[in-house]
Amino acid sequence: MAVAGGFGPAECVFMVSRPFCGGLVSRGASVTAGDPTRFDGGISNCRRRGAARTLGASVRCWRTKASSSTRKVGWQAVHRMSLEDLALASPILGSCGFFAEDVRAGWSFWIDVAGKIMAHLKFNPGDLDTDKSQRTRVYQYYLPVFMWCHKQLIAHKIASGSSTPAPLVIGISAPQGCGKSTIVACLQDVFNSLGMAAASISIDDFYLTCADQTALAKANPDNPLVQLRGNACTHDVPLGTTTLTSLRSLTDTGRKVQVPRYDKSKNQGRGDRADQACWPVVEGPLSVVLFEGWMLGFRPVEAAEAAAVDTNLGIVNETLKGYEAAWDSFVDCWLVVKVQDPEYVFKWRLEAEQAMRASGQPGMTDEQVKDFVTSYMPAYRAYLPGLYSKGPTTAMEGKVLMIEVDKNRALADSQAHAPV
Repeated sequence: MAVAGGFGPAECVFMVSRPFCGGLVSRGASVTAGDPTRFDGGISNCRRRGAARTLGASVRCWRTKASSSTRKVGWQAVHRMSLEDLALASPILGSCGFFAEDVRAGWSFWIDVAGKIMAHLKFNPGDLDTDKSQRTRVYQYYLPVFMWCHKQLIAHKIASGSSTPAPLVIGISAPQGCGKSTIVACLQDVFNSLGMAAASISIDDFYLTCADQTALAKANPDNPLVQLRGNACTHDVPLGTTTLTSLRSLTDTGRKVQVPRYDKSKNQGRGDRADQACWPVVEGPLSVVLFEGWMLGFRPVEAAEAAAVDTNLGIVNETLKGYEAAWDSFVDCWLVVKVQDPEYVFKWRLEAEQAMRASGQPGMTDEQVKDFVTSYMPAYRAYLPGLYSKGPTTAMEGKVLMIEVDKNRALADSQAHAPV
């Protein structure tokens, strides 16, 4: 069975994962820790490299070596068992589709990815012994999420049947302030460091120009929900469609796409689209597009239901009907970060602005933060229940990962499975 897509060594690790392989590789053929696989043209050609054959042997081998390179990874070797157990205790491991045997079989790759996550977050491995929040964030949150995304990428490439498949588009839907931008940046960095080119875009990049936003506000002077950017109808939807279409076309070397950016500091904080000369250029071939937004995947509700939440929500709800075809239809799989209480957004945004002011940067006052976040709350009240109970608009079975965070942005102790 030949597989298209040009998988590299890192991309083959999950060929031994039972939930993904569906029996293509027997359970008895699982690869032990310290024994990564190498892809060589087809699943049947996955071969084991010469390496220590058992976890215990790997640890003993690493502990006895005295080279400088060994000393650099000595902490990981000594604590390998406890780190593995930490990952296995993640409350989202099952939601990500992994069994303990999958983690143990591919642990060499898992620990490598964990190191890249720590490097991105600028965490010192030596601090993990005393900092529980860092340990759980890396090994129980970001690591299994990346592995889920990575597994989705492999499935996407195989299903495409093409030697040059379109990039996988991962939609990330999460409220403001819950850590969405941080995890997206981390996922992008890790994918790129593994040789799987990734790019990220946000619905913020598709806000109306300042002139168009001002015209929208003037046309609806009594509607506080559209006076500032944020809600549906304050985006240049065709620009988003064009950008997503262009990014999906980056399948070959030499292709390039300029990606829009929005400058929130322009016009005394009202914002405006950045000059096109400042837009970053993304080059092909591209493996992953990370598409994030606070309202991505929201389902419109009946007009009466929207009015019951807020009488001003009508224009937002009506405009939202067009987002599924224009944007959500591009998404291949979804990561949804569920918050226990959307009121946390006030606290998170206030903390961010206070930190900016404390560092000498311009930031909103506490009262301005309250006014700003208040304009988002009707949409949260109207659409989050549907997002959490039904999934995003284009959700498909096996293509949605939903994780829940508490008021500290940490994983909640109890996690519900995705609705699809």
